[in-house]
Amino acid sequence: MTVNIGLIQMSMASDPALNLGKAMSMIRQAAASGAQIVCLPELFKSLYFCQTEDHAHFNLAEKVPGPTTERLGALARELEVVLLAPLFERRAPGVYHNTTAIIDADGTYLGKYRKMHIPDDPLFQEKFYFTPGDLGFQAWDTRFGRIGVLICWDQWYPEAARLTALHGARILFIPTAIGWHPGEKTEFGATQHSMWETIQRSHAIANGVYLAAVNRAGHEGERPGGIEFWGASFACDPAGTLLGRSPHDQEDILTLSCDLQQVDTLRTQWPFLRDRRVDAYQDLTRRYLD
Repeated sequence: MTVNIGLIQMSMASDPALNLGKAMSMIRQAAASGAQIVCLPELFKSLYFCQTEDHAHFNLAEKVPGPTTERLGALARELEVVLLAPLFERRAPGVYHNTTAIIDADGTYLGKYRKMHIPDDPLFQEKFYFTPGDLGFQAWDTRFGRIGVLICWDQWYPEAARLTALHGARILFIPTAIGWHPGEKTEFGATQHSMWETIQRSHAIANGVYLAAVNRAGHEGERPGGIEFWGASFACDPAGTLLGRSPHDQEDILTLSCDLQQVDTLRTQWPFLRDRRVDAYQDLTRRYLD
């Protein structure tokens, strides 16, 4: 079975309504190009507000499911596409999550993934806003195949990709918001981007899955500082072979084909899951082995 995926690489404005409208327009373009599963970037409805700690930003949060999933559900039903919508979730007073909603091609809300690993770095102050996810690692059966989702900082953790694959995901989507500190780009930029792409392609190989990473593009924040989101959304096959990559410096809609039979083929030729020593991994639940 061949599935066409669409990766929406966007730049964002300060108006959530404008961002949602742009996202819906780009989803339409992706569907017109044949995409059947379409993924948006992390927190696509707003600027990346985690550069600062500001209580006013909690007003950007919404219920999931809620008004945005309803609008996107209607669009998914109209276009007959699966949609992955990363949103700022208001769960309860004082409890907020970085969440991706999964909507099937008939508009049905299938569920959500809450970001498990929450960073706290200069200009990425997410611990101020987000409670760590408590729904675990999951996969969902959609019209076009079983998929899994991680979000941004999750992408660095082999355990996250492995557990999602063990739930049966054949395509792993990773909406993200990552970029360069402009003052560091000249010295470290190439290395940082290479690390980001390499670790994710390694997850595809180790787990025998397709992997798609969907990033923002453009500069956000006060110049000469802020964050220059490096774009470069990409997808690779279960052998880690790059299927396509978006530019670093502009919006893009990347549409690619995934032959899901390759998941079984690669897993039988390179049987990493078969040869796992599940009896010997108990120490992975410990913080560190002194």
